[in-house]
Amino acid sequence: MATQSGEAVPTGSTGARSAHRKALGLAFAAAVGGFLFGFDSSVINGAVNAIEGQFELDSTVTGLVVAVALLGCALGAWAGGRLADRWGRTHVMVLGGVLFFVSSVLSAIAFSAWDLAVWRFMAGVGIGIASVIAPAYIAEIAPAALRGRLGSLQQLAITVGIFAALLSDQILATTAGGAAEELWFGWEAWRWMFLVCVVPAAVYGILALRMPESPRYLAAKGRDDEARRVLASVLGPDEDVDDRLDQIHRSIAVDEANLAQGSLRGDRFGLKPIVWVGILLSVFQQFVGINVIFYYSTTLWQAVGFEESQAFTVSTITAVTNVAVTFIAIALIDKVGRRPILLIGSAGMTLSLGIMALAFTQATGSADDISLPGAWGPVALVAANAFVVFFGASWGPLVWVLLGEMFPNRIRAAALGVAAGMQWIANFAITLTFPPMLAAWGATIPYLMYAIFAALSFVFVLTRVPETKGKELEDMGDQAYVRG
Repeated sequence: MATQSGEAVPTGSTGARSAHRKALGLAFAAAVGGFLFGFDSSVINGAVNAIEGQFELDSTVTGLVVAVALLGCALGAWAGGRLADRWGRTHVMVLGGVLFFVSSVLSAIAFSAWDLAVWRFMAGVGIGIASVIAPAYIAEIAPAALRGRLGSLQQLAITVGIFAALLSDQILATTAGGAAEELWFGWEAWRWMFLVCVVPAAVYGILALRMPESPRYLAAKGRDDEARRVLASVLGPDEDVDDRLDQIHRSIAVDEANLAQGSLRGDRFGLKPIVWVGILLSVFQQFVGINVIFYYSTTLWQAVGFEESQAFTVSTITAVTNVAVTFIAIALIDKVGRRPILLIGSAGMTLSLGIMALAFTQATGSADDISLPGAWGPVALVAANAFVVFFGASWGPLVWVLLGEMFPNRIRAAALGVAAGMQWIANFAITLTFPPMLAAWGATIPYLMYAIFAALSFVFVLTRVPETKGKELEDMGDQAYVRG
C-alpha cells in the first residue's frame, strides 16, 4: 500500500504488527513521564518522618511540605496544555524532564523546610506537565482500537514509579538504619531518596528529544509531510494515512471556522458540559483518598503498631499490588469499555473504604500512639489493599484514558490541562487535610468521608460519564459524549 504522496507503507499483518510496535514504543516512551510522576510524588513517603524530625515541624507544616508539590502540579498541568499547543508535545516533555532533574538535586541539598517546599513546588510543575502531555500524546499517536490499552500505560507507569520510589526509600532507609540516619558522604538517607530521581529524569529528557511530534500538532502547524510520516509509522497498512490526515485537517478547519467554540466557556457555570465532566472525573479520582495511602501509608502503618522497617514493607507491598492490578484495566478497557469498569471500581472502593473506617473505630490510644486490637489490624490492612485493587483496576488508569480522548480536538490540550489542574488541586486538598484530621479525629472520619465520595462517584459515572470505546478522536464532540 502507498500513500497519495507516494511513500510506501508496509503491507500485510507484518506491517500492521510493526506499526503497532512503533505505537507501543512511543506510548512507553511518553509514559516515562508517568513513571516520574509516580516516583517524584511518592518519594516523599519514606522521608516524611525524617524531615519532620530534622526540621522540627508540626503536623500542619509537615502536611504543607508534602502537599505544596501538588500546587506546582496544578500550575504545570494548567500551563502544560497551553505550552503544548504552542511549542509541541515533545518540547514540553523536555521542559518537564529538566524541572524534574533540577528539583531533585535541590531537594536533596535543602537546608530548611521552606526551601525544600520551594524545590518540591518546582518538582510539582514538572509532574503537572507530565500528567497532561503523556495522555494527550499517547491518544494522538494511538490507533483507535489500541487507544485504551496504550492510554492505560500512563497509569501503569505511574504505579511502577510509586513502587520504585517506595522500594528505593526502603532500601536506602534500611541501609542507613533509618531515614534520618547518615548514609553516604554525610548525607542522611532521606536526601538520597530525592537524589535518586535524577536518573529517570535524565532518561525522560533524552527520550523526549528522540520522539516524533504528535501528528495533530504537526498538521495544525502545516507540516503535513512530517504528520504523514508519523501517521504511517503508527497506523499500519489497514489504515488510509491520507484519509486520516484529511480528517485531522477537516477538524482543524471546523475549529478555525468556529473559534468561539474553541473556548472552554459554555453555559454550565461558565464552562462547556464536557469540561465539567472531565473536571469532576479528576476530582472524584482524588477525593476517594488514594494518595493518602501512597503519601502517608508508612506513617499510618507505624501509627497502628508496625515498626519503621515493617511499615516500609507494607507500603511497598501495597505499591506492588497497585502495579499488578493495572494490568487488569489494560486487558479489559478496549473489550469491556470505560463505564462498566469505573462503576465496578466505585462500588468496590466504597465497600473497602467503609470497612477501613469501621476498623479504625476500634483503635485505642491517642492520635500519636494508636493501635488496632485483635484482628482489626489485619482487617484494616486487607481493606486498604482491596481499595488499592479496585482503584488500580479502574479509576486509576481509566480517568487518564478518558481525559486524553473525551474532549473535541479544538479544546483537547486546554481542557485536559484544566481537568488535570483541578485533579492536582483536589489532591492538594486531600493531602493537606489528612494529617490534621488524623490528629484531631483519628482515621475513622477521613476514611468515612472518602467512602462517601466513592459512592458519589458511582452515581456520577452512571448519570454523566460517556462511553468512548472505539471512537476516533476526530469524532469527539461537545454534546454527543455527555450523558443526561
